[in-house]
Amino acid sequence: MSEEIRPYKIQVSDAELDDLKRRLRATRWPDPQTVSDWSQGIPLDYVRTVCDYWAREYDWRKTEARLNAIPQFRTDLDGLGIHFLHIRSRHEEALPLVLTHGWPGSIIEFVKVIPALTDPTAHGGEASDAFHVVCPALPGYGFSDKPKKNGWSVEKIARAWSELMLRLGYTRYYAQGGDWGAAVTVAIALQDTEHCHGIHVNMPLVRPDPALGPLTDEEKDALAASEHYQTWDSGYSKQQSTRPETLGFGLADSPAGQAAWILEKFWAWTDCNGNPENALTRDEMLDDVMLYWIPNAAASSARLYWESFSKGNYQPVRIPVGFTAFPKEIFRTSRRWAEKRFPNLVYWNRVDRGGHFAAFEQPELFVREVRACFRTMRA
Repeated sequence: MSEEIRPYKIQVSDAELDDLKRRLRATRWPDPQTVSDWSQGIPLDYVRTVCDYWAREYDWRKTEARLNAIPQFRTDLDGLGIHFLHIRSRHEEALPLVLTHGWPGSIIEFVKVIPALTDPTAHGGEASDAFHVVCPALPGYGFSDKPKKNGWSVEKIARAWSELMLRLGYTRYYAQGGDWGAAVTVAIALQDTEHCHGIHVNMPLVRPDPALGPLTDEEKDALAASEHYQTWDSGYSKQQSTRPETLGFGLADSPAGQAAWILEKFWAWTDCNGNPENALTRDEMLDDVMLYWIPNAAASSARLYWESFSKGNYQPVRIPVGFTAFPKEIFRTSRRWAEKRFPNLVYWNRVDRGGHFAAFEQPELFVREVRACFRTMRA
């Protein structure tokens, strides 16, 4: 495969958009839930309202133009075409930083933070806060290719990202991520200590340690959150990690189904006080859904769970690590639990708002945390 880096533009055809609207108008809806809240899943009335907006008012062309205004490329990594954003800072002090999304996220999560990360002097920072940003779409997600064979685990993706950074000329770089992006980022930190000199994550990949003695209040909160996730919030992961192909038949055929599958997670995992539109606009959520619907990525994105879910590597990470705890994150931790896995934990902070999609929900706060974390690693 070629190592060429090719400029890329997103070009969704009118026929694809017309087909989307046709399918939305032809949706066969399920019966309504028998409760007045979200405890049986995303409510029928809400999905119908969003899908009506999607069909009548939502404008993909605006989002397409916004993405196409950002330098984007494709290159072949380990036999697979990978789509990525690459924005070089004008500041000489800039650090190369690879940002990795998760599920049900996409590169759209980072669009709001790219200007401040790459041009800090125009956004309340110093030139020494600058980054060259690389933002790849995971294999099987967005406009990256879909693996034709199994084996694209978190570890393989991490190796591909390291190769991408070297191919771009970055022999010293840093990494950041949440959700699957956190898993990939930690895998980079374990595998590429020669070139990756520090990471920041906003979802902890640590285990409780009973040997540390009585639980603190934050550890009790973390265990309660984990129990809630396992009892009420993990059904999607069981399906995606065991039978992703079966799920794909419904979501590939129904935009309403694809939207419902993702929108429920925006409700559950954002800091939204019961309404996802308190955290993200309707257009922002649909922008993300479109990066699953247009490339027909329901099954291919879910296969990452089949490849890697419950197969986590919990080896200690020796390079510098920073962590920001957002209050509505799915998984939570204490500093002492984190330090068992990350003995070189150089940055730790708890913030007062935000959830699982930190850069998407709270872009200014996310930028502040990333800047603060990597300032400790720039020397």
